[in-house]
Amino acid sequence: MERIAVYPGSFDPITNGHLDIIRRASRIYDKVIVGVLCNGGKNPVFTPEERVCMIRSVTSDIQNVEVDSFTGLLVEFVKAKNAAVIIKGLRTVADFEYEFQMALLNKALNPEYETMFMMTDTKYSYISSSMVKELAGFKGDLTGLVPASIINKIQEKYK
Repeated sequence: MERIAVYPGSFDPITNGHLDIIRRASRIYDKVIVGVLCNGGKNPVFTPEERVCMIRSVTSDIQNVEVDSFTGLLVEFVKAKNAAVIIKGLRTVADFEYEFQMALLNKALNPEYETMFMMTDTKYSYISSSMVKELAGFKGDLTGLVPASIINKIQEKYK
């Protein structure tokens, strides 16, 4: 049986911390599906299509990673993808508290799914998509925060 995991998030934009989790998860699971949440409530800077495209470009060297977008409940996306595991990246204790509640909710919605928490590498623990967007808005240097190949795409949004 193929071990399939879903790594959900808004990825607006993808950061080096996200990429760290994707790379490490891809060594554990047969397939990792990065699920880009289409959540208009978060006021995303990038469209779902742009986010999917950026993630595909920075993960193109990882053979067992697939990228797709979704709306609605995560457990329904997990079911549609025949996955059994939800991966959640953690940077801080605050992340854990929120993600733990979400994991319990997802477990209540479908007890078949497990949530795996992965700590990001400490060198990325301060990076968030929100911080990247704020820094980009002030024309700050994004080197080391996001994959180098997408820095220009992010900067274009803030011209």
